Amino acid sequence: MSNICDVTGAKPGFGNAVSHSHRRTRRRWNPNVQRRRFRLADGRTVRLNVSTTGLRIIDRDGVNAVLARVRRGAI
Repeated sequence: MSNICDVTGAKPGFGNAVSHSHRRTRRRWNPNVQRRRFRLADGRTVRLNVSTTGLRIIDRDGVNAVLARVRRGAI
């Protein structure tokens, strides 16, 4: 599963892990992306890779409105 949110576009962040001795190694911060199934108003279901922030947006605005914005490219 890819680590990109379909609603917010959240992607992994990259940087350095710094140890106690200040040795730096590359690491990444993955967003909390989950694969969820949503039921639309007309009875169809759609699966989305959604971060926890995206879930809060869907709870706030509704899945039909959010999906319409995603298809338009407004998000």
